[in-house]
Parts: sequence; C-alpha cells; structure tokens
Amino acid sequence: MNTTPVSVAAPSAAELDAAVAHLSYEDARSELIEIVAQLEQGNIPLEQSLAMWERGEALARRCEAWLAGARERLTASREATEAAEAISTANETTPISTSELEETR
Repeated sequence: MNTTPVSVAAPSAAELDAAVAHLSYEDARSELIEIVAQLEQGNIPLEQSLAMWERGEALARRCEAWLAGARERLTASREATEAAEAISTANETTPISTSELEETR
C-alpha cells in the first residue's frame, strides 16, 4: 500500500481568474471575506487551505480589476465635466449695457 500523498495539479492563475470573471465586485468581495475567515480559523487541511488561498488571490485580483475600472470611469467623468465647464465658460457672453451699445453706433 502506497502512503505517499498524491499531489493534484493546482489550477493556474489564468484558470482561477476565468472562474471568478463573472462575479460582481460585491460577490467577489463577500466570497473573499468568507475565505479569509475560514483560513483564519486554521482548522482546514493543508491542500484545502492552499486551494482556498489561491481562489482568494483570484478574488482579490477580480476586486482590484473592478476598482481599477471604477477609477477609470470616475476619471473620464471628471475630465468630461471639466471639459464641458471649460466650453461653457468660453461660450459665455458678457452682457452689454445700453450705453455701451449706443457707443458702438
């Protein structure tokens, strides 16, 4: 009887990322919080702990991707608002008083 532990090939980072790609930020964050809580308890077998850690890393990358996207959207929105304000300011006309109008005649 062979008592040597069998090592199962762990999924690659790309495979793990693909597995969590459909998750919303909130779902990925919630699952990550659950994994951290379970790992902190410390009563999980090593192989399972490693698998959970690897999934947690993929979930953290997913959350970071969502946050990076949100930052980009905010920056684009801020830049669009600033551009619109600049155009609006450039297009504003200063009212001319009646006396100034008469002077130009």
